[in-house]
Amino acid sequence: MELTAVPISKPDTASVILGQSHFIKTVEDIHEAMVNSVPGIRFGVAFCEASGARLVRVTGTDEEMQRFATDNALAIGAGHTFVLMLAEGFYPINVLPALLAVPEVVGIFCASANPVEVIVAQTDAGRGVLGVVDGATPLGVEDDEAVAWRKGLLRAIGYKL
Repeated sequence: MELTAVPISKPDTASVILGQSHFIKTVEDIHEAMVNSVPGIRFGVAFCEASGARLVRVTGTDEEMQRFATDNALAIGAGHTFVLMLAEGFYPINVLPALLAVPEVVGIFCASANPVEVIVAQTDAGRGVLGVVDGATPLGVEDDEAVAWRKGLLRAIGYKL
């Protein structure tokens, strides 16, 4: 077995969701889930087929995000994985419930705007995602001031009253 760390390529302002699915209609169902979740959402999704023609299936509402999703899906190269790229101003928290409700979605490896590396295993059978490295190592534990900052931020951006 060979292990590789595949960095996700994306604009600094974009977010990525990496997941696993199981059927060719994944791209259509994820597309519908995205446009029904957030009006005007700009995204691209690429899905790696694991059998048959073994193509990367692509859709979206933003050509740049579709290119990033496709390039990352090809770099990862693991069957039944999908890469969903969200353009600036669109966030995973707003689409994850709808994405998780898609019947083909088996699971989510990460949903992040951070730098991400995907740990991929190569065997004689193909490639698979073992996990992800999402962001940097913690520098400590929050104190009272950091708790107050976190709570203030959540209220300022409308997630808490």
